[in-house]
Amino acid sequence: MLLGVAIGDSLGNTSESMLPAKRHTLYGEIRDYQINRHAHEAPFNFPSDDTQMTFWALRSILAEDGVVPESIAQAFSRGHIYGIGSAVRAFLGAYKVGTPWYKSGPEKAGNGALMRVSPLILPALISGKDELLADIALGSMLTHNDSASISACLAFGIMLRELLVAATVPSPKWWASRYAELASKFETPTKYMPRGGVYTNYSGTLSGFVSGTVSKALARNLCVEEACAGWYSGAFLLETVPSALYILARHAEDPEEALVRAVNDTKDNDTIAAIVGAAIGALHGASSFPRRWIEGLSGRTTESDIGAVQSLAKQAAMRFGS
Repeated sequence: MLLGVAIGDSLGNTSESMLPAKRHTLYGEIRDYQINRHAHEAPFNFPSDDTQMTFWALRSILAEDGVVPESIAQAFSRGHIYGIGSAVRAFLGAYKVGTPWYKSGPEKAGNGALMRVSPLILPALISGKDELLADIALGSMLTHNDSASISACLAFGIMLRELLVAATVPSPKWWASRYAELASKFETPTKYMPRGGVYTNYSGTLSGFVSGTVSKALARNLCVEEACAGWYSGAFLLETVPSALYILARHAEDPEEALVRAVNDTKDNDTIAAIVGAAIGALHGASSFPRRWIEGLSGRTTESDIGAVQSLAKQAAMRFGS
């Protein structure tokens, strides 16, 4: 699960924010790590915020033996974050001048909390379910104190926990229906509107948007690129969540193809691939990722800590995996 975040981020971050057509013109179909100018032109990853914040949160959880929001906030404020989003920048600006962590997160429905939800579910794997929801909610509201974001993190976190023990690959319809079932329990009545695409008349909750869009795309058997173009596939949660769920609905049985489609067919491809990677890793295990992706993963969370991702993931597996 944890390695899937770093692999997805690494595969996508050299072509982040490009529309799929432009990316294909420049790169063809991406199936491996690309030359990275931040990594001395080597074809292995230099982390973006997806990997960094996931594994900095994980390091805090291991040190504290649980989710301690103040500790995670301090971890986020110490290092340089590559590709930092506006919500995280706002959080850091408030937190560094003395605003309490629980008041520092802006009300923004971006995907910057969802991308790092996976480590938040770990302590409850051994302590029981009682702490799971609180750990996810508090750990996510740090940077995105918003109904859509918190409910998305809660729903996806619960789904990750279920995938870790799933005996079979869920059906295509399960992904969106299970998400909507869970997220609707936690959402406020706050209404959101798409930024573009073919659903611009929608106004309502994120779970309602997911229910309508993903099911329609599945019924039409759309390819990932065409489906995601219908609701866009950027960093706004009305774009990220249906994109990730649709990719999983279409390709969860094939780990490599799921990540390849996330990387090639979406705009915010590093974050969508990180989210898809977490789900694929939880469902199939680390051995399901192509060997070349495992061996090519530098495991950095900073400019110089090569292997940190692998080390922290192994520590987490030993601590929480039993």
